[in-house]
Order: sequence, then C-alpha cells, then structure tokens
Amino acid sequence: MNEPVHQAPAADPVKIGIVSISDRASSGVYEDKGLPALQDWLGRALHNPITFAARLIPDEQATISQTLVELVDAGCSLVLTTGGTGPALRDVTPEATLAVADKEMPGFGEQMRQISLAFVPTAILSRQVAVVRGNCLIINLPGQPKAIAETLEGLKDAEGVQKVHGIFAAVPYCIDLIGGPYLETQDSVCKAFRPKNAVRVRAA
Repeated sequence: MNEPVHQAPAADPVKIGIVSISDRASSGVYEDKGLPALQDWLGRALHNPITFAARLIPDEQATISQTLVELVDAGCSLVLTTGGTGPALRDVTPEATLAVADKEMPGFGEQMRQISLAFVPTAILSRQVAVVRGNCLIINLPGQPKAIAETLEGLKDAEGVQKVHGIFAAVPYCIDLIGGPYLETQDSVCKAFRPKNAVRVRAA
C-alpha cells in the first residue's frame, strides 16, 4: 500500500530569531559580524519566506535569557545565537540558554565541537548548547562567521560530497517534531534529513 503524498503548494513562512552576544560589538567598539553572517547563510539555505528578529546584546546572563524568552514569545520557531560560549568569565550564553529550556538537545553541541575539531584543537573549549522552549529550537553557534557556516553546513570534500553532516541537516525535522513550520532547505547549501513519511512533495 502506497504512503499518502503530502503536497505543499508553497513554502511555510518562518520567523527566525538571530542574536549576536558581544560586549564590545553591542557597545559600538567594533562592527558586529554575527548577525549579517547568520542572515546571509539562512537566506541561502532556506526556500521559506523568512522574517528575521535580530538582536545585538551584551554578555549579560539575565539579558540573554530575557531576549530568548521574548523571541520565543514573539513566535520564532528557531533562534540562533552567536558568541559567548567559551570559558572566559564573561561567556555566559550556555547558562542563559539552559535557564530558559524545557528540554536540552545535547547532540547539537556534540556535533558542533566535532566539526570544529577538524579545523582547530581549541574547539574542545566551546560550550555551545541547544534547547527546546515551547515550539522553538534555540541553538548556540560559534562567534566567527567562518565557524558559523562550517558548523551549520558540515564538511565536504573537494568534489562537494558531504563528509561530515552539519547540524542544520537535523534542524527542520526537529522543528517538525516540536510543532513548528515545515522548513525546506536548498540542497546545494545544506540538505535536510527527514524520514520518508515526514517528507512533503511540492505540487507541480
């Protein structure tokens, strides 16, 4: 017996929170590069119409937690943060994220460190976490634009064949499971993985 075909006439709109966490960038000492990097990558990776909710804030735990709660309450299905995940005294993004979590998703942090270790041994100092709050997935990403793209996309060989999966391959199905919109990826950037019975077929 054939499985029913789920047709999607148009990609679901999605609201995504992007948060850059830096004392110096938020105070104007230097230009923030995290928000443009996140917006550019997501714009290339997703077919969905995206509404971005962008925030540039200092490394203050209470402020970070409050910002995450506000973005979830505002209807974001995905929130990506960048910065503040190392061992320095001012790095409190993981603590602020865990403080507002309903569930922790440790596989994301494990995979991000695994990818980064292919480039730098100091990747073991990273403390990125991912959590679910309500119907929203929140992920802490590295602070540098190059590292952001590497952890989201994964590693490919010279021919473009995927060697190590990036974390974003698992994001759309996770958002399916927590009741969010159906994210459709641009396969040349990052191909989402879903079980066959969860895949929608776009109408011709």
